[in-house]
Amino acid sequence: MESPPENDRPPPFPARVRPVEPRDIADVHAMIGELAAFEKLGDAFVAAPADFERYLCGGGGDGSRPAEGLVAETGEGELVGYAILFSTFSTFLGKPGLWLEDLYVRPAWRGRGIGKALLAAGADLARARGCGRYEWTVLDWNVDAIAFYESKGARILPEWRIARVEGGGIDRIADGA
Repeated sequence: MESPPENDRPPPFPARVRPVEPRDIADVHAMIGELAAFEKLGDAFVAAPADFERYLCGGGGDGSRPAEGLVAETGEGELVGYAILFSTFSTFLGKPGLWLEDLYVRPAWRGRGIGKALLAAGADLARARGCGRYEWTVLDWNVDAIAFYESKGARILPEWRIARVEGGGIDRIADGA
């Protein structure tokens, strides 16, 4: 496939990737809503901004932070993308891992290297922490995301399936059902 003429390409990403801060929570929450709508999961998005304040910024009183966020910010301070990550552990490797829960770039900003910058920032964290794996899931119908991840060297694992329980399902398992 031919590359588009130079004047048809979006300008490069004129911004930086940095850790999420409390002042970013409203924008991150809005972008997560955009991602939920894109993935046709809007009804499942019930998180409130306070949830992200507590769990991404340690604002829950106990200082815990089970997840962390990165944001892509333009030179003018506009947030145009985010990534949410959390630690895992591989028993087979005997090493920690890093899970990329979300990677999202607002549509008007795609094609400028923002997704690549967010993905690379997560990989940099994984490398700095000595992680044996950097993993995430991708919806099987999101062919653009699959192509992007594969172009960065990711291997899609079709033999693995996600198992999930929520709400009452967690209670049933915990109660021995």
